[in-house]
Amino acid sequence: MLPPVINIPKWLEEYSHLLKPPVGNFLLYSKGNLIVMAVGGPNERSDYHINETQEWFYQYKGDMLLRVVDGTEFRDIPIKEGEMFLLPPNTPHNPVRFADTVGIVIECERPPASLDRLRWYCREPVHTDPVIIREEVFHCTDLGTQLKPLINN
Repeated sequence: MLPPVINIPKWLEEYSHLLKPPVGNFLLYSKGNLIVMAVGGPNERSDYHINETQEWFYQYKGDMLLRVVDGTEFRDIPIKEGEMFLLPPNTPHNPVRFADTVGIVIECERPPASLDRLRWYCREPVHTDPVIIREEVFHCTDLGTQLKPLINN
């Protein structure tokens, strides 16, 4: 059976209340090997997510900032309304979403042996390279429910 067509503006009128912090994810589709989520703001977290597969970001409404660790340096990647960005696998990233913004994120379903990570770095200027101060490792089956307890821990 085919999934329904989703009209994003109408869906947001009815369901935008589901896009709440600290993560704000709502699963739109999860058939086959892709996961499609609507993600709302505001949210600003201190953790960096690491996924073994690619992630595609499309900013539907408003702008966002994608903080990443690129090799040995912290970088900020602005993604403006109407723009998209393909994040390579295994890239530590921290999506910062501002108030009244909405993005669409597409990820691959995780293979059975894959592990996601939430990582916290020390941001003190005494370090020349990113220094990990905490890491949580888990097999991801549902970001919307699994991230919140790990972030709030």
